[in-house]
Amino acid sequence: MNVRPTILCPIDFSDASAGALRYAAAVASHFATRLIVLTVVDPLCTEALDLGTGVMWTAEDCREQMEKFAERTFGPDSSTLTMIEYEVAIGKPAAEILRVARERSCELIVMSTHGLTGVRKLFFGSTTERVLRETTKPVLVTPPHDPGISRMEDLKGLIRRIVVPVDVTSASLHQTQIARGIADALSIPLILVHVIEPLRGPLTTRPHVASIETNRRATAEEGLDELLATIPRRLHPEALVVYGDPAEEVAKVTRDRQAGLVVMGLHGSPLLGPRMGSVTYRLLCMTSALVLALPPRPGEQSTDSQARAGASTRNSA
Repeated sequence: MNVRPTILCPIDFSDASAGALRYAAAVASHFATRLIVLTVVDPLCTEALDLGTGVMWTAEDCREQMEKFAERTFGPDSSTLTMIEYEVAIGKPAAEILRVARERSCELIVMSTHGLTGVRKLFFGSTTERVLRETTKPVLVTPPHDPGISRMEDLKGLIRRIVVPVDVTSASLHQTQIARGIADALSIPLILVHVIEPLRGPLTTRPHVASIETNRRATAEEGLDELLATIPRRLHPEALVVYGDPAEEVAKVTRDRQAGLVVMGLHGSPLLGPRMGSVTYRLLCMTSALVLALPPRPGEQSTDSQARAGASTRNSA
C-alpha cells in the first residue's frame, strides 16, 4: 500500500486548472511530496469522439496532452515537470477524483472552482461542489482567474491574512490549529469569525428573544476566547462576532480585511444550521480568495449530532 504523502491536482486543460496546478506544484515542491495530476474522461465523450472522428481514443494520447499542458504551464525546461505523475481516469469526475485521492493516499486535493466544458473537459463548478460534499481529504480550492504561484515564498504577500470561520463546536479547535500552523509558517495575522444567523420562525415572536440573542453572543464569545488562547500573540489573532448569512458575512470580512485565504470546515453545526459544505460552496461563488476546506475528522460528526440533539432538547424545554 502506498503511504507516501501525495498531492492530487485534477486538471481540465483550462487556464483555471493551470493556476491550481501551479499552487499544487509549489506546495509539493516545498514539502517534497509526490504530485499526481489527474484528468477524468467521460466514457460517453470518448465513445462519441471515436464514432464521430474515427480516431480511437487512448489513455496514452491523453497523458501526452497532459504533459504538453504541464510544459505550457511551467515552461519546457522547468524542474517541476520531473516531479509530476500523470493519471487518466474514466468515469464521473467527482467520484474518480475522490477514488484516486483515497487509493493514492493523498493528503491534499488542489482544484479550481471552474474550468472548461466539452470533450475531455470537466464541469468544475458542479464537480467541485460534489467533491466538497463527499471528500475525506482537505481540499484547497483556487479561484478561476488566479494564475497561481511559482514558489511557496510568494504566498505570504498573496495571502496577507487568514480568515477562519468557526462555529465553536468540537471541530473548531482542529480547524483553528490548521490555520494557526499556516499563519505561523507564513508569519501573517489570523482572524477567527463566528457568524450568528438571524432567528427565524416562532421564536422571533416570543418576548424572550433578546435574552436568546444575548445568550447566543455570550456562547460565541466564550468559544472564541478559548480558541484565541491557543494562538500565539505574535500572530496578532483577532476574533469577530458578526450577524447575518454565513457565506455572505465571511465573504465580506475576507474582502474588507484583504485576506487571501479562508480555512473552513466541512461539517454540520448546531449553531449555524446548514451543512457547512453548502456554506463553503456558496462562499466560493462570492470570494476571490483561496479556500482550504477541511473535512470532519472521525468522531466529529457524531459529536456534533449529539450537540445538535442537545440544543434541540433545550429549545423545546
